[in-house]
Amino acid sequence: MKILAIETSCDDTGIAILDARKSGKSSHCLHMMANAIQSQPIHTNYGGVFPMMAKREHGKNIVPVFEKALKDAGLYKLKIKNEKLKIDEVKIKKILSRENDLSETFINSISKIAKPKIDAIAVTVGPGLEPALWVGISFAKALSLAWDLPLLPVNHMEGHILSILMTDEGKIPEIQFPALSLLVSGGHTELVLMKDFGKYKVIGQTRDDAAGEAFDKVARMLSLPYPGGPEISKLAAGHRKNSNTSTSPALAGTPQEENIIKLPRPMIHSGDFDFSFSGLKTAVLYLLRDLGDINDEQKKEIACEVEDSIVEVLTYKTIKAIEKYKIQTLIVGGGVSANTHLQKILREKVGLKIKNEKLKIKVYFPTKKLSTDNGLMIAITGYFNYIKKPTKKSPPLSKLKANGNLGF
Repeated sequence: MKILAIETSCDDTGIAILDARKSGKSSHCLHMMANAIQSQPIHTNYGGVFPMMAKREHGKNIVPVFEKALKDAGLYKLKIKNEKLKIDEVKIKKILSRENDLSETFINSISKIAKPKIDAIAVTVGPGLEPALWVGISFAKALSLAWDLPLLPVNHMEGHILSILMTDEGKIPEIQFPALSLLVSGGHTELVLMKDFGKYKVIGQTRDDAAGEAFDKVARMLSLPYPGGPEISKLAAGHRKNSNTSTSPALAGTPQEENIIKLPRPMIHSGDFDFSFSGLKTAVLYLLRDLGDINDEQKKEIACEVEDSIVEVLTYKTIKAIEKYKIQTLIVGGGVSANTHLQKILREKVGLKIKNEKLKIKVYFPTKKLSTDNGLMIAITGYFNYIKKPTKKSPPLSKLKANGNLGF
């Protein structure tokens, strides 16, 4: 089946087209036909994402991204001349009424395009920024009405978990259960126990700031551009090149930098799987106040210590969860999963555990392109949710709503 998927949970407008089918009793073939994404650089000027600004930018971007996805997939064909318009403009305008000028742009676009061979529309309904989510949901509803296609509501965080199923080699990874997913992004830091796909239990989550949010806020304190995570990592990598190494008490056997600057590892020994990164942000604030003007080397050292702190806490709690629940597969997802230092330390620690205890634990990260928000992960999730319950009816358009705090 061919699924067109829409993702607008934050500041990336993503529309993808996936051709997915069963290739055996339990195996599947996933073929990416298109994965169009438009980011919103306007937020760089403000050091963070403003929901109403994100909503406005999604409204501008979504139709061009939609048309690009169709073209990339080879599905963009103009209607035959004099072919009648078979859409209810009144209903479509009502659906898109909250999205300002989108109804006119949508109708102009859909009026000229011949309906492609698409079987369903998947759309992110949460969690995320509700004003941003509504743009994608309203667009999906209008498209569903215009093309008479079923809608598949998708949880954004489940999308991050299933993003690892699309690999550069085209082979779907083998997932052994129980599995554990570490989801790390700007808005979420969670440990999710998985008994099967679709069977999730959150066993740990942040009590305040998410890891990605901590990266961004510290970056702002250091006068680094948004998004801050990659900038922090760049400085940290530069510092590590010129540093001696020592052993971190929390991660014995893991090389760490011998920094003069030391920051806390929040909640690392709390005895549960929850996280808290607001204290780290406060510690950096006080450190900068005490240091006064800092030079480039000090900035690199602070960035390195911040990254070490976050990575150590994430790794330590992940390993503890692996031990407690006898995990066979570790899946890491979300924007912070692209952090090369996190990948290195997690692989080393899990690898050490496998070697010492003769375990078989597989570790999967998404490809770099799929670590950030994208429509393809929403299409994959929509497909697997559909095949689990193929007879389940598409929800009525009126019932499909944004839920910024949607959980598993």
